[in-house]
Amino acid sequence: MDVCVASLILCSLVLAAGAQTPVLSIEPRSATVRQGESVSFRCRVQSGAQPVRLEWKRTNNQPLPDNVKIGPDGSVLTVASSRPGNQGTYRCVATNAFGKAHSSASLTVKQSPKIDITPSSPVKVRAGEPIKLECHATGRPRPSVTWHRQGAGETGQSSSTEAKAVVQVSAARSEDAGVYVCKAQNSEGTAETKVEVRVEGGAQTATMPQASVLQAEMVAVEGSTVTLHCQATGSPTPTITWSKLRAPLPWQHRVSDGTLTLQSLGRQDSGQYICNATNAAGASEATVQLEVETPPYATSIPEQLRVQPGDTIRVQCLAHGTPPVTFQWTRVRGVMPARAQTQDGVLVISQAKAADAGTYKCVATNKWGSSETQARVTVRSA
Repeated sequence: MDVCVASLILCSLVLAAGAQTPVLSIEPRSATVRQGESVSFRCRVQSGAQPVRLEWKRTNNQPLPDNVKIGPDGSVLTVASSRPGNQGTYRCVATNAFGKAHSSASLTVKQSPKIDITPSSPVKVRAGEPIKLECHATGRPRPSVTWHRQGAGETGQSSSTEAKAVVQVSAARSEDAGVYVCKAQNSEGTAETKVEVRVEGGAQTATMPQASVLQAEMVAVEGSTVTLHCQATGSPTPTITWSKLRAPLPWQHRVSDGTLTLQSLGRQDSGQYICNATNAAGASEATVQLEVETPPYATSIPEQLRVQPGDTIRVQCLAHGTPPVTFQWTRVRGVMPARAQTQDGVLVISQAKAADAGTYKCVATNKWGSSETQARVTVRSA
């Protein structure tokens, strides 16, 4: 009899303890975002004895990345500006005096394709030797990968099990020389990379050069360094030179193996750059359009303003830089007066009061950066 009573008591205690253990749910259980987008998961305690402590972990027990933030009460996990390394499973662990419980959510990060080619360009083989070009691509969803030769059709496709495409030639001939292009594509974008194949030896006849550039349009920020790549096929091997349309090359430039490097870029370096390939059979050219963008440089007019009570305070914020430029006025160590109005960089405060005196800051922003300037306002009776 005593054994039965003891068993019932033990069972009751177990059931009571089980009822007090936290019960969790996560919303959403899974999410798919594009690279750069943000997403949040909320961990809810449905039941369980308080207090309950919440903690988020990666399933592999790795530390949370620096762009993953936890809300003040521990219930919300936010992935800001997601990147490929954020993909995976996140686990919410709830702990109280009666035990632990956990629930998981999975995150998939879509990303545009990236390409890796082996061997790298240029590929030199002798006539009769084999050629093998491998193109591996990463991205999510898994990209399709194809090869084609400039001036010809498709020469290689991706396998069904991995994002890879291969070009193989058992015995190279002079006509196999040329520029081969690997293209990877998924729903998030397209990537292309070129590799030049040179076949040396064997019977060759002079052929016209064919120049090509890796990027026909480029954008760079003022003060940075940019590299323009040019390749050329033909027999004999063409000589590559660079020029700029209707202007000399910038004085801070360097040419090496068909590559043009421009340093300390200025707005005046924008323009069309021409890759010229020449040999005994003729000449060919390819062009790169370069745009040099500049972050804003802000100034205020005037920098110091003195008005009398009742006057109108008017300060203009000007910025030099690549448009569009946006302006934002704030008050340093204070709140903007309710009468303040801003439009196109102009700050206007009507019916000036002594309390309006102080320093006002304008921040000018464009795609390439931001700059700030300040204006000091004095409100004083004559």
